Amino acid sequence: MSEQRVKSYRVQGFDCIDCANKFEKNVKRLDGVLDAKVNFGASKIMVTGSTTIEALEKAGAFENLKVRNESEQTIEHEPFWKQKENFKVYISAVLLIISWLLGNQYGEQHIFPTIGFLAAIIIGGNSLFIEGFKNLIRLDFDMDTLMTIAIIGAAAIGKWEESATVVILFAISEALEGYSADKARHSIQSLMNIAPKETLIRRNGQELMVPVEAVQVGDTMIVKPGQKLAMDGVVSKGTSTLNQSAITGESVPLTKTIDDEVFAGTLNEEGLLEVKVTKRVEDTTLSKIIHLVEESQAQKAHSQTFVDRFAKVYTPAIIIFAVLLSVIPPLFMGASWGDWIYRGLALLVVGCPCALVISTPVAIVTAIGNAAKNGVIIKGGIHLEEAGSLSVIAFDKTGTLTRGVPEVTDIVTFNGNEQQVIALTAALEKGSQHPLASAIVRKAEKEGMRLNDIGIEDFHSITGKGVKGRVKRTMYYVGSPNLFEELLKNGIEKTIHNQIISLQKQGKTVMVFGTDNGVLALIAVADKLRDSARTIIQKLHQSGIEQTVMLTGDNKSTAEAIGKEVGVSEIKAELLPEEKLTYIKSYSRKQKVAMVGDGVNDAPALAEATVGIAMGGAGTDTALETADIALMSDDLTKLPYTIKLSRKALAIIKQNVTFSLAIKAISILLIFPGWLTLWIAILADVGATLIVTLNSLRLAKVKD
Repeated sequence: MSEQRVKSYRVQGFDCIDCANKFEKNVKRLDGVLDAKVNFGASKIMVTGSTTIEALEKAGAFENLKVRNESEQTIEHEPFWKQKENFKVYISAVLLIISWLLGNQYGEQHIFPTIGFLAAIIIGGNSLFIEGFKNLIRLDFDMDTLMTIAIIGAAAIGKWEESATVVILFAISEALEGYSADKARHSIQSLMNIAPKETLIRRNGQELMVPVEAVQVGDTMIVKPGQKLAMDGVVSKGTSTLNQSAITGESVPLTKTIDDEVFAGTLNEEGLLEVKVTKRVEDTTLSKIIHLVEESQAQKAHSQTFVDRFAKVYTPAIIIFAVLLSVIPPLFMGASWGDWIYRGLALLVVGCPCALVISTPVAIVTAIGNAAKNGVIIKGGIHLEEAGSLSVIAFDKTGTLTRGVPEVTDIVTFNGNEQQVIALTAALEKGSQHPLASAIVRKAEKEGMRLNDIGIEDFHSITGKGVKGRVKRTMYYVGSPNLFEELLKNGIEKTIHNQIISLQKQGKTVMVFGTDNGVLALIAVADKLRDSARTIIQKLHQSGIEQTVMLTGDNKSTAEAIGKEVGVSEIKAELLPEEKLTYIKSYSRKQKVAMVGDGVNDAPALAEATVGIAMGGAGTDTALETADIALMSDDLTKLPYTIKLSRKALAIIKQNVTFSLAIKAISILLIFPGWLTLWIAILADVGATLIVTLNSLRLAKVKD
């Protein structure tokens, strides 16, 4: 069976989640469409099968939705108060006021105000009624269905003024939802506009201004001072400072020169740069960020899933309750039909779950957008929520708490000269991927040694312990002291052992070089702590993180020296990669735990943790793909901000859901004594929608 074609389209005009769901259902019914999935936060729809933009717009005609191909530029649309579809609401509002004045003069039941109220209802609510009746026929009980029954029911029992008022207030409520959705999406749309849409390139000796879609890998891009880069690439000529805040969230510009990697969307501040383009426009780091942020909004949080499930049961339950409320008192208690039908209609109005349904997604979209602007990619509402309830954060040491660029500090030889030791260990370590190995190789290269001239045979990596290889018939080993304790018949001599401990207590990692007959040399390597590491650990403890753990393959003495300096609450040393995974599993059984690493060596532990946090996402596909949260800069300073934002988002979601349900409960209780009128019911719904929206938008102001 051939793979079905999936295509994404951008949709303009989503005012509420309910209309997005309705659009999705309509598209699924189109000829040629096998499946459709709406991403409300990103204003996109993914269609499996074949269809046309005209057919999609017809499916969204109920809300005047505009559809375009994903690659097309965003069309700036007018604010909701200027949009043509809202003019009918203004006309209705004018008719309502005139009718109300006529009612005061001639009496509410007079023909003139009645005609005015009826006109206001028909003009303001015609599209609502059409959808409401369609849904009623399909037994699809949504907000349009509830409002249609309530408005027409109120008019039928002579409550013309309230019926017209409800029409207008409901339109205002929908406009508020549309406004909040647009505000929440603004951060993503601003990301899309960061990089220029065209750039100056040199191709075949000619300089041309071309659209970014026409730029090819290998082209030379010319970037003048004050201009933004349109593509990812490598500097081929020139030196300048680049402001990378759009990608990494770092406010301090970085100096870039020949062979340095640069990203689309960054600002060239000083010099003229020539950049060799390395990626097509759809593959740039900025494009990946936008794609990840948009996709992340389609992943529902636990609270959103709960609200969606609750709304599916809640809305039909409200309709059944309203029918019973209208019928039982008049039938069995001799109460007034008109009075209790009115109360049933008020229940339908107050039962609209607008505020409840919008309470979670607006908060999540706003928080994820804010994070993206600050160089943090949160890949879904579920990860945002989980990060807000973490109690343990585990860190890999090398490259995470430390700079990841170790240097050789001491060489102690017992047999042979220092130069020979460096040359042989570096030749062996060239085949290793370990960060400490690179320190020895850099030292040898700095001293001009020709490592390729040293022939290595039978090279093997000894997992978690070191490497071995044969040079001129002698098998040499480079690795941890533990390797030699196992290798040598009587273990490491006491005097050498004491020297190893002395170096380790200074926070240095000691590698041993030798054969199966004895130790030839000790090489001490130190990886400096990141300047901000201690402050970050303090901030995390202050923010309510109960436990910080350092996981490292390094020896116990070195690990304890570094762990004490950085201030972590627990240190786990001498761990093999699979043992790190075991520790993460043991923590995650009892509480929510995050693992922070570079996304390469720590992939299993990142995947196992409640939340996997990778550093250095800019230019690193592995980090972006493996982690639940990616810190785009190679810097831990974004971690406390991420925890703060996540906790704030979790608190706001809880506030919104609790407030929405409380308003509904209070309003329903007011129905029984007859204190709840139709217009108060809809006003309560509009007010609740406005409050949860404004509360959610506070997340846009959470600062790094």
